Amino acid sequence: MSSPAPLPYRLIATDLDGTLLRTDETISPRTRAALEAAVSQGAAHIVVTGRAVPWTRDILDELGYDGLAVCGQGAQVYHAGEHRLLTSVTLDRRLAAMALEKLEAEVGPLAVAASRDGLAGEVLFGPGFGAVARADLPVRTFEDRAELWAEPLNKLYIQHPTLGDDALTAAAHEVIGDLVGVVMAGAGTVELLPHGLSKSTGLSLAARRLGCKASDTIAFGDMPNDVPMFGWAAHGVAMANAHAELLAVADEVTSSNDEDGIAVVLERLYAGT
Repeated sequence: MSSPAPLPYRLIATDLDGTLLRTDETISPRTRAALEAAVSQGAAHIVVTGRAVPWTRDILDELGYDGLAVCGQGAQVYHAGEHRLLTSVTLDRRLAAMALEKLEAEVGPLAVAASRDGLAGEVLFGPGFGAVARADLPVRTFEDRAELWAEPLNKLYIQHPTLGDDALTAAAHEVIGDLVGVVMAGAGTVELLPHGLSKSTGLSLAARRLGCKASDTIAFGDMPNDVPMFGWAAHGVAMANAHAELLAVADEVTSSNDEDGIAVVLERLYAGT
């Protein structure tokens, strides 16, 4: 009897928003079935998201996901099945305050939010920050920026009254890129991270726990914060709805997140295994 065909990839890494999730924050039955089929054949699926754990865990629970998740742009490795934070990297608050001051001296006042560390870490929204706080998420507002530095943080979010996301990201890279990491993760979501941190650092840690390597990995994403993950993985697949920066480095482009883009690729790759 011939042995089974080897798996095309042993690890399937998927971004969450704009990739695994449809616009209504659900996974399509087709995509769910394609992932389940790949996992049943021996592949592992791992969620890799910019969301910190408190903004991820309820979604994972609703999806019935019980594996590892890389959260907070790589800062946190979370075991969804055990509801346990395995690793966490925090932002140097002194450097973050210095970076904000330096950037505002160059581009003018910024609206700021911050993600506190931990399983129940709040997201703090400052004056003028243009995000809608959902009642089911751990959110609170602040007026005095000193509150930002009172407890450990994973990252800051910044917005500018006139600069768009790409322009603000470029300015932050230029002015403070030697102090903190800078990434654009979605509309209105420019983030300041611990220097050198990315989705690829968190994914590599989680992959080692699963006994997988970069050469075993296919990654799916849609935004510039997925670029390092594509650089680490053997094969990077951008959704049709992806940002131009990610499309430029993708090995392949699939259908959009609302059109079963992940399933289209997985059905092709795992059909014969």
